[in-house]
Amino acid sequence: MIVIVCPGQGSQTPGFLEPWVAEPWFREHLGALSDQAKIDLLAHGTTSDADTIRDTKIAQPLIVAAGLLTLRALLDDGRASFVGGVAGHSVGEITAAQAAGILSESDAMSFVAERGAAMAEAAALTPTGMSAVVGGDEAELLAVLDSLGLSPANFNGGGQLVVAGELPALEQLKERAPRGARVIPLQVAGAFHTAYMQPAVERLTAVAAELTPHDPVLPIWTNRDGGIVDSGADFVKLLVGQVSSPVRWDRCMEAFTAAGVTGIIEVAPAGALTGLAKRGLKGVASVAVKTPDDLPNAIELLTSA
Repeated sequence: MIVIVCPGQGSQTPGFLEPWVAEPWFREHLGALSDQAKIDLLAHGTTSDADTIRDTKIAQPLIVAAGLLTLRALLDDGRASFVGGVAGHSVGEITAAQAAGILSESDAMSFVAERGAAMAEAAALTPTGMSAVVGGDEAELLAVLDSLGLSPANFNGGGQLVVAGELPALEQLKERAPRGARVIPLQVAGAFHTAYMQPAVERLTAVAAELTPHDPVLPIWTNRDGGIVDSGADFVKLLVGQVSSPVRWDRCMEAFTAAGVTGIIEVAPAGALTGLAKRGLKGVASVAVKTPDDLPNAIELLTSA
């Protein structure tokens, strides 16, 4: 059983779409996605610098567009029938929703553009940030977070937890982290997946009401608790609520194990989720589709399972 996984914010790097747009049909597809998002994704995927594409309102549509490019190539010629399910990490859930047939490409791109803008505006209200904590005792870490007024944002599995909150508290965490834990500041502009994002939830609730979701044609797991969602309308509600609640990627990986997943394919900009799988899904084959050159290996894994 092969699952397609879709990465979240932070997976983008300058110029990562250059190998894709070298091929005319990928370039044409990206142009259509740019029109839907009302953002020049061609420029941001090829020539924009790291600071520019770190901007939430640019990063999120760029990441989803890259995933949609990959999906069209990967699932062409009826290969969707080989897919055992899909899941996305944070904003990657929008990519996964399109793969599962819940959202059209147009709805996915318009929604992610609104999500990125809404989260950027919410982040600007209070100086906040995020740090990855690797290693250490999780229960002890959660107690320290509570004492500092910080929140767990991404339970990534494999001993990695991303935390979020006000910048002075994140600085204090470096000194108070549990033994054996490393605290790594992340280059993001806000405390995503925490209560600081509530203004974005309010805005996206209205945006979601204008979408036309369909029930999924593939199994799709939610970041809320790792469960499978059967209703497209319910999944869209979860997409909105997830903006201010923790990502439980650890539970998604536990669900993959329980379902008997034997391989995962990560769409562009790939690498983060296959990296987590090496620690959290030992023995499960994986392919990270970073460029079109990786597509043959991904197709072979998908069709030979």
